[in-house]
Parts: sequence; structure tokens; C-alpha cells
Amino acid sequence: MPDGATAATSIPRGSAARSSGQNTPRRAPRSPNGTPRPGTADQISDIDKMRFRNILGRFATGVVAITAIDPETGRPTGLAANSFTSVSLDPALVAFCVAHTSSTWPKLRGADRHCVNILSEPQRDVCLQLATKGADKFAGLEWTKSPNGSPVIDGALAWLECSVEAEYAAGDHVIVVAQVHHLDKHHDGDPLVFYKGSYGRFDG
Repeated sequence: MPDGATAATSIPRGSAARSSGQNTPRRAPRSPNGTPRPGTADQISDIDKMRFRNILGRFATGVVAITAIDPETGRPTGLAANSFTSVSLDPALVAFCVAHTSSTWPKLRGADRHCVNILSEPQRDVCLQLATKGADKFAGLEWTKSPNGSPVIDGALAWLECSVEAEYAAGDHVIVVAQVHHLDKHHDGDPLVFYKGSYGRFDG
């Protein structure tokens, strides 16, 4: 998802990693007498990025569209993400990850409220459209307004209207924690599922 987020997000360890964006080496586990345990190396080597991405692709996720009204243009915009999760029931918090390279997130971030749309299985094309850089994200899309005016995409299973609570830099992504202010079920149907780099449906 070029202008959204993927599940392949690594979280660096240590203060040096936070400043450089790279993982710092970790010493191998040692026995009580201080010697390295059998079968371990002094340092853990770097993980191949594509293999890491492929392994994480075995974890099936849903897909959401994060939408808002761009405060500069007054037009709707959005991005697609599969790194979305609930965080807390009290207070009601959710989280998602956005790539540092996203050109749409700064526009969404500038809005007071944004809407998380849980996409349905027939909305694969909606996801692909929102994931495209430099395009009119809402060309041909039907939508209505949430209580505070954020776009609720027609055909989404449900929506949550949120505001940004906190942001945390983590490797090549930003973890966004958002407070939920309004939410509702929108349509019945099957979810859009992302698995091994492809889109599909859940057959229960």
C-alpha cells in the first residue's frame, strides 16, 4: 500500500535505534556463569526486509480506509491501511500505522477529526484507489458525513470517528493512537481481507 501502511513494521530497540531508525545489536543470552549459551551467536544479524515482509504476510488482516476533509482544500481525502487494531475500551482508543513516506497522512493529520472505515469485500477497488499516490482519492466514490463531517464511505461495514491522541515514531512508520468519539455499523457483509499480498474474503 504505497500511500498507506503495511503490517511489515519493525520497532527499533534502544535509544541509538530511535535516533538512527536502525536496530541495535543485542548480545546473545548467557548462562548464569556468564558464558554464551550453546547455539547462540554474540550478535543477532539483521533480518532480510523482504523475508520479514513475506513472513508477516502470513498474518491475515482486515483493511480500513482512513478519511478526512483536507483543511487546506476542503476536499475529502484518505489512505488505506491494514495495520489497524483496538487499543482500549475505557477510554475508547484504536491505533494504526502510517508510513513516513505517505503524502496523504499530513493532510489527514491536519483535520480535527478523521474517520476509520472498515472496508467490505467488494471494496477492493476503493482500497487500491486510496493507496495510489498523487490521485484524486475520492473520484467516483459515494460518501456521507460522520457527526463531525468526516467522510463515511458508502459500502463500508462500519466506521469510527476519531481524533489523534498520540503519535510514536517506529522505524519507517508512525504509530497513531486515536480516540474514538462516534461510531456505528454501516452495512452488513463480508470484510475485505489482506493475506500474502492479495485481497480476498472470509469464508466462515
